[in-house]
Amino acid sequence: MNMDNDHENLLNKKMTRRTLLKATGTVGVATAIGGGSYQLIKDAFDDQAKAFGAEIESFETFRSSCSMECLHCNLTAFVKDGKLIKVEASEDFNVKGCLRGVSRSQWVNNPDRLKMPLLRTGKKGSGEFKEISWEEALSLIEDKIKETMKTIGNKGLLLETASGNMDAIKNSIAGAFFNFLGGATRPEGSLCCSAVAAAMNPMVGFRYVDTRDTIRDSKYIICWGNNPAVTMQAYFKEYEEAMKSGARLIVIDPRFSETAARADEWIPIVPSTDTALALGMVNIMIQENLIDRPFLINHTGAVYLVDEKGGLVRENSEDPDSYLVYDTERNALVRHDVSGVKPALSKDETELPNGYKTVFDLIKEEAAQWTTEKTEKETEIPKGTIIRLAREYAMNKPAMIIQNMSGAQRTEYGTYVAASQFYLALITGNIGKPGTGVCDAGGVTQFVKINSPVDAPKPTAEIKNIPVAKIGESVFNSDPTEIGFWYIMTTSPMTQIPNTNMVRKALEKVPFVVVADNLMTSTALYADLVLPVTTIFEDTSLMAGIRSHYIQLMEKAVEPPGEAKPDYWIFTQLAKRFGFGEAFDKPIEELIQNCLVGTGITIEQLRKGPVKPVPTPSVPFKDGQFRTSTGKAHFFVEDWEAKGYSPIVTYIRADECIKNKDNKLVEKYPLMAVQYKMPRSIHSSFSTLPWLNEVHQSQPETLIHPNDAKKRGIKNGDKAVVYNDRGEHRVVAVVTSHIKEGIIGLQNGWWEQQGGSSSHVTNDKVEPLGTGQTCNNSLVEVRKEG
Repeated sequence: MNMDNDHENLLNKKMTRRTLLKATGTVGVATAIGGGSYQLIKDAFDDQAKAFGAEIESFETFRSSCSMECLHCNLTAFVKDGKLIKVEASEDFNVKGCLRGVSRSQWVNNPDRLKMPLLRTGKKGSGEFKEISWEEALSLIEDKIKETMKTIGNKGLLLETASGNMDAIKNSIAGAFFNFLGGATRPEGSLCCSAVAAAMNPMVGFRYVDTRDTIRDSKYIICWGNNPAVTMQAYFKEYEEAMKSGARLIVIDPRFSETAARADEWIPIVPSTDTALALGMVNIMIQENLIDRPFLINHTGAVYLVDEKGGLVRENSEDPDSYLVYDTERNALVRHDVSGVKPALSKDETELPNGYKTVFDLIKEEAAQWTTEKTEKETEIPKGTIIRLAREYAMNKPAMIIQNMSGAQRTEYGTYVAASQFYLALITGNIGKPGTGVCDAGGVTQFVKINSPVDAPKPTAEIKNIPVAKIGESVFNSDPTEIGFWYIMTTSPMTQIPNTNMVRKALEKVPFVVVADNLMTSTALYADLVLPVTTIFEDTSLMAGIRSHYIQLMEKAVEPPGEAKPDYWIFTQLAKRFGFGEAFDKPIEELIQNCLVGTGITIEQLRKGPVKPVPTPSVPFKDGQFRTSTGKAHFFVEDWEAKGYSPIVTYIRADECIKNKDNKLVEKYPLMAVQYKMPRSIHSSFSTLPWLNEVHQSQPETLIHPNDAKKRGIKNGDKAVVYNDRGEHRVVAVVTSHIKEGIIGLQNGWWEQQGGSSSHVTNDKVEPLGTGQTCNNSLVEVRKEG
């Protein structure tokens, strides 16, 4: 037997849709993969591994974690003669990885891997580069940084990192390096969850807490604007267990998603009208007395008093936590935290002095506007469904809303969307108990503090950051500053940032763009200098972040190709050139240990396998103890008021919404586009790997309702163009009733080399309360190509 040839055959073996169907016995390939049915996928690959027989048992094994913005499943690599042959989900981990994780072997061994630093020789975007040495590359970076600092200042340096690698080392090292320089311009907010953070932090005191450990205890689960069968696929088994025990699963989404296919009910909604639906539900709950009064009184700021000017009333203006309530026992205004206080929940229950109201009164007044008729008209959800949804959620306890980083909050007023779902949970007491809560996105950082690997100073320069959704426009227009040097790592703005054409113009304008990556991505094509970096199994690192409850050691299994280096090696070399190398030039094990200080966990423990710092099931905000300074949840958010918006959740119709007939764009572009994630990629990661393209698809598609398609002469399978004033996106039309009429679905993650990102047409308006993006209220039109 020729082992070398057999190894190559395994790595290059085609995993076709037919092969997977045969192994899984299902026609729902995306659902099988998205649902985390790893064993079914593994079976499809085992036939390929049998050629090795007992030999595979003698392979060296190493463990690591899928490091982009997913669930950080633990993976085991099988190595023979220094070559990574096969990747499997680690048998002893709490969840099993998917086809993407298995495909890591194709990533590591990809023939298109970058092996040497590349200097641009042709026009940006042409892909014309020449190889140079690391010494030349580092010298160029040093010179360009110094030149930019001299001519523009630190604000002329732009560092862009994101979720392409979420380990505890690499992005932190990059940030530390630029802090040592004095600071740099950074993107403000995030593409994923800025709106959620702007809601959760002031309302409940902490962002990354999750319901994951007790999903199976819930009796009623609403997946609101998200698709956990794909985006939380490894944990979808928890939803399935809940349903086996009798829980109802409801999906609110303009698209009939993989989760909707498994749910009890799909409720299609007009994108960006979710807050109207939530307020309509709140109105029903208040009218029908479906609220949890004891919880509201004892654990929330619903009882805080508001004066005639609409401001919160405090005992001492110097003490932000000295909120006053009306004590029905003393018939007097007292601090909310006085022992034995019995606050009035509403002015309707007792006469309040000085024209005061409670925060609950403001909520009641806001919700009262949203009658079932008005809510139906705005959301296009039948009023009977709205009434039933409100009653079922309030009465079938424990109930849970799965919000995560949903498409619903990637809208113009997404902070209100996210906050309105917390309103529902708090008003009904569906929080702080097993089977309740709002968010299934969190990680180990909710249990322990993970430190930076390098103790870096704070930036000395005062620099105004750029809203992440406006990076293209801001950089191109030098607003608020000219950018002379742009360092991009762990992200690809050409596939992810809204308004791709403006991003391209920005990349073309900046004098020196550095992209650190391991493949020639859409963004790398527009770089002046491309740096080859390692991927997992090629360096040692630490996973201790915001997606998994486990701390994991990421082991080096094989040598990287050519001259590819870890990101932390690059910044160590640069730090030496700038005179602060001693802070960075440490063994990776020491940097990892720095991250773990105070956790009680050691590298020696991690060498034996992943470690969960909290062994018992986690219940967010258990027994109504929130992480705010008062320990209570807040409905009235003064941070929003300071920005000129209502401190109480309100509905504001998005500008690019098909309901907004005042916007002339609605006539020009009468369809509303939403983006959705696919099981073939994580954002744009994995997008070019052969197995994913073979099992799923290799070109962008759009979902379009039959009535919308007929009006445009488009048939299923036709090539089409989605367009607006921002650009064009070429697709294959999928004509289906699995998308709401008037809405089209666009897929996230396609490279320019594969036909281009859907971000070519997405809205780049900044969400005003959370500085996030608004891609899911984008007005477009569709035409048949050619």
